[in-house]
Amino acid sequence: MTTQLEESTDLLQHLIRNQCVNDGTPDSGRESRSADLLTSYLTGPGVEIERYEPHPGRASLVVRIEGSDPKAPSLHLCGHTDVVPVNEAGWQHDPFGGELIDGTVWGRGAVDMLNVTATMATAIKRLITSGFRPKGTIIYTAVADEEALGTWGAEWLVNNKWDLVKSDYMVTEFGGARFGLTKGDGAKLPVMVGEKGSQWTKLRVKGTPGHGSMPFRADNAAVKAGEVLARIGRYRAPTRLQDTWYQFIGGLDLPPLQRFLLTHVSTLQPALDRAPIGIGRFFYATTHTTLSPNIVHSGVKINVIPDTAMVEVDIRTLPGDHGAGVRAMLRDAIGDLWSSCEIISEGDNTPTESPLDTPLWDALAKISADLVPGSKTVPMLLMGATDARFFRRKGVTAYGYGLMSERIPFDDFAGMFHGNDERVDQESLRLCGELWERLAREFCG
Repeated sequence: MTTQLEESTDLLQHLIRNQCVNDGTPDSGRESRSADLLTSYLTGPGVEIERYEPHPGRASLVVRIEGSDPKAPSLHLCGHTDVVPVNEAGWQHDPFGGELIDGTVWGRGAVDMLNVTATMATAIKRLITSGFRPKGTIIYTAVADEEALGTWGAEWLVNNKWDLVKSDYMVTEFGGARFGLTKGDGAKLPVMVGEKGSQWTKLRVKGTPGHGSMPFRADNAAVKAGEVLARIGRYRAPTRLQDTWYQFIGGLDLPPLQRFLLTHVSTLQPALDRAPIGIGRFFYATTHTTLSPNIVHSGVKINVIPDTAMVEVDIRTLPGDHGAGVRAMLRDAIGDLWSSCEIISEGDNTPTESPLDTPLWDALAKISADLVPGSKTVPMLLMGATDARFFRRKGVTAYGYGLMSERIPFDDFAGMFHGNDERVDQESLRLCGELWERLAREFCG
């Protein structure tokens, strides 16, 4: 009989090898391959599995273990099956090989978030095969399209199958990587209680067409766009320290001086400059609205000076920053070239956050302390977006969590999201599997 760890490892390897790469286009992802895999794995007597495919190939699964008491708290374990594109040249091993090397599984999605999707599935299977009958309903979803906008996955389920996926509480990606800044006793494990919003913006940079053989004093939109990119890249939005930030830093048990430096606007930036790069990036992103110019297009022919260039800026917003305020930041960043720019489109995805004083927080803290003796959970704001936002907006208390071993410190963990050499060790898979099963049994039992 295979162990939960063996099944989690094998399932994760197969999910990686399915190559459900989501490039943002409707026909990418092809998550139906992983939906087939998980259906085969979870199918058994009395198992209630629903499959939805709102666009060809974009399939999501919903598995329910019905509770006996309608008044008992219900729990939703939510994973996704798609992954982001990869540049294979930057990897030590095949990004879609799912190789197990020295107790570590390598591959795109190993951290984001196929490890959680796999270990949640093995926990659900153990609950089912053991005959567990909870008081509160338990839901497991493996959804498509999280790495784009959730259009064909979580958002579609919330809008079209809400009665099937609604719950009181939810856990999805991600946290639980141990911090290296702390000097106190025991690991400090971040729980993502909220996430930033996004205001993705597309700009048109305007110039004047001309012949490529005569560039002197030309009004070249591509050259202007290059300067616009540089200015946005250098821009630093005002530091904004939220309540969650103070609670997070307070929970790390840092030395007084370090705690002071990280909780005052005037000293935060120098402190982050001295921090390990992964932690510095993460901490900066959770205390600032950020502007990152990531896509640029210009030109139609090599001998034609372009009259337009398109620049797309990934803007991630803190609570309180949106709309006109963000546009003002963009205008400040671009400066005197703003008159040459035109906003073509901008998103409006507002930040979301869940409270801390909940039974779910207490359960996660207790189980984590049992599995990682001496550990302490601390709240944190996630700089990216997850499917939790759709559920928070419907009143669900949603956290991002997981448990990473000592082999994946937070600095390494943060650097692997959408990066090279993504990997997860088997001890982390064991911890996650035990976390989800115990949470379901103790919280809903």
